[in-house]
Amino acid sequence: MSKTNAQFKDDVIKGLTSYPKHLPSKYIYDEKGDKLFQRIMDMPEYYLTNCEFAILDIHKKELSELFAKDGHFDLIELGAGDGKKTKILLKELVENSKQFTYLPIDISINSLTNLKASLAEEIPEVDIQIMQGTYFEVLHHIATLRDRKKVILLLGSNIGNLLHPKAIDFLKTIRNNMEKEDMLFIGFDQKKNPQTILDAYNDPSGITAAFNKNLLHRINSTFNANFDADNFLHWETYNPETGTAMSYLVSKMEQTVDIKDFGIQVDFNQWETIHVEISQKYDDKIVQWLAEQSGLCAVNSFADTKMYYKNYIFKKDELV
Repeated sequence: MSKTNAQFKDDVIKGLTSYPKHLPSKYIYDEKGDKLFQRIMDMPEYYLTNCEFAILDIHKKELSELFAKDGHFDLIELGAGDGKKTKILLKELVENSKQFTYLPIDISINSLTNLKASLAEEIPEVDIQIMQGTYFEVLHHIATLRDRKKVILLLGSNIGNLLHPKAIDFLKTIRNNMEKEDMLFIGFDQKKNPQTILDAYNDPSGITAAFNKNLLHRINSTFNANFDADNFLHWETYNPETGTAMSYLVSKMEQTVDIKDFGIQVDFNQWETIHVEISQKYDDKIVQWLAEQSGLCAVNSFADTKMYYKNYIFKKDELV
């Protein structure tokens, strides 16, 4: 069993034998999950993609100058995916003859391979080195071996997959791999009308439901289990006070699932849930607090016209 599947196994056993049940959302992403997420990003209800596209397009010149201010730099993207939004910056950097190396990091080798192929066709001037693995393993490896300025991208409000304590730990780990001149460019989905948020994660076409249920299909194919995805309901909640959106798979009936490779059975009561995803929302005060707790300082921010979404630039707080 590969190291990745061994961790997957541990997380599945721990999550499905806990109360309440839970599974990490990162395992939704395989070839099928990647394609479903691309469809989600194209949905009219999923405002996050268009908002961040707009921010990058409007501010691409300013960002290009900020990133390349000190000469040749490494542009490191955590969770690069298909790179559609990043290509706005890559084109701007290339057109203005900025010297940089693009280092996309993703757990999905399928996404990285497709990204490299698309860049070879669309922007062949980009010096790209794909890096498959978890964010921190690869980021630490890069920080150890390379001494150029780093601009670290975390787009798509991926930080929102973590509740605040884990988000602080996440940001601290990035900070520990940064030098004084390095930058972290990171997206934070902002608090807004609760219905707008619920609509983004509960589309009527059922794409988000299929995306979350892909986790069950992946457990079936990887560990010889017999989840029937039709026996589970996708359900979304949002708390406007805390800014926390939560995605669940809800058992429609009392049922037992066999996971044959583990030799275990998992019992579900009717309406029992599996928590599969967190999507945290923010405002400036929360972002400032997260930065302070993480040893970072926000030096700039960029918003879309509706103020739905913001990208912030963080630098290492040398006083911490």
